[in-house]
Amino acid sequence: MKRKQLTQAQTAEFCSGFALLLHSGLGLGDSAWLLEQEAAGSQKEILGRMGRALDAGTTLSDAMEETGCFPGYVPAMTRIGEQTGRLEQTLQALADYYTENDRTVRQLKNTLAYPSVILLLMLLVIGVLLVKVLPVFDSVYASMGSRLTGLSAGLLYLGQLLKGALPVLLAVLVLGFAGVLAVSLCGPLREKAAGVWQRWFADRGIARKFSNARFAQGLAMGLSSGLPLSQAAELAQMLLQENPGAARRAAACREALEQERPLSDALQAGDLLPGWASRMVSAGIRGGSGDRVLEEVARRMMEEARASLEETAAKVEPAMVLVCSVLVGIILLSTMLPLMNIMAAIG
Repeated sequence: MKRKQLTQAQTAEFCSGFALLLHSGLGLGDSAWLLEQEAAGSQKEILGRMGRALDAGTTLSDAMEETGCFPGYVPAMTRIGEQTGRLEQTLQALADYYTENDRTVRQLKNTLAYPSVILLLMLLVIGVLLVKVLPVFDSVYASMGSRLTGLSAGLLYLGQLLKGALPVLLAVLVLGFAGVLAVSLCGPLREKAAGVWQRWFADRGIARKFSNARFAQGLAMGLSSGLPLSQAAELAQMLLQENPGAARRAAACREALEQERPLSDALQAGDLLPGWASRMVSAGIRGGSGDRVLEEVARRMMEEARASLEETAAKVEPAMVLVCSVLVGIILLSTMLPLMNIMAAIG
């Protein structure tokens, strides 16, 4: 049975806890049992299984892999850390990476949530105006021996159509809500929905910037663990395996490195780093500080991606409010102006 994967925050917590306790001089088995005492729920069970495996002589990477709860990249990088004698640094790098990713995901959700709520409220206001308010004005005009004409009549007809289709719209709304709830609660459905999104939209625009930043972070972790460039690129590619487009670009970069092409050419072949970043990384590797330069490049790229996301959200939100406000104003003016003309004629 496939076990539920740990979230990015939980993965970061696991790696950070092990790195801290290893730095304090504790063994892996003792670290697992100590972390288990502070854990709860499924995490407690996972740490218990890992503790028993570690006490039996299993390596940390194998213990992680046996649980089936960690992303594939974590056991792979942990195994590299064990082989190179840099386990503590590798675990801390993994903790930093998944903490950063969790922060990015939460920022994305928060950025999209507010404009979505504003849009729904505005659509609700427009719907109420069309379905409930316009018929009242039409009745008032009818009592005065007049009728709504032009744009007002068109909006009234649209409101009547919406009112007639209200049962269907409510059914669609309920089905849509049920679908979102099912995707949120059901792992296989969530994975299929994420796969569709990843296949069609995850390697464009801002999402592409985030993918490139993740590749740079993975490459920096590989280099800091003492791996050659091609192997570091192969591991970094694992971080993008859920994004087919980005994974193909990472594979092109790795293949170029295996052909012993310069790093700058390999990164440009995959369109993974901008020109300035490629030149900085190439210079850093020649100077023996490629991992530190890559960490700085990845940090800057992630900040740039976040800034692009915030800038886009800052433009979308007022644009939605403006468009919806204009629509509400048009509806009100199309009904109030004829009424004002009638009142003026009576006066």
